[in-house]
Amino acid sequence: MSGDTGDKDSEGFGFAPPPFKPDAALQRVQRELRALGLVERAGTFERRGIAMARVAVDGAALKAQVVKKPSRNSPVWQAQALASDGAVSRFCSDLKKQLAAWSDSDD
Repeated sequence: MSGDTGDKDSEGFGFAPPPFKPDAALQRVQRELRALGLVERAGTFERRGIAMARVAVDGAALKAQVVKKPSRNSPVWQAQALASDGAVSRFCSDLKKQLAAWSDSDD
């Protein structure tokens, strides 16, 4: 035996994840937001006329923004950069939970 047990592969798994494609990720997020019942109007996703989220390509990543709390008057936005498919999945999952937590009285 040569003593090589494949430790190199166990550290890096021998492959890299596929490159992040922001345009494809944007389309995925848009589909997911529509599936959550949000309507897109001028780049902003709304629920019953109240802004909830915005997502746009920003270089090699997505710039995602979610309102801190639903408001008809000047919403406060929380921004984050999404630069991997995992980050996109977490964003969609977290937004789904947030939307479920906001009651009709918050709208």
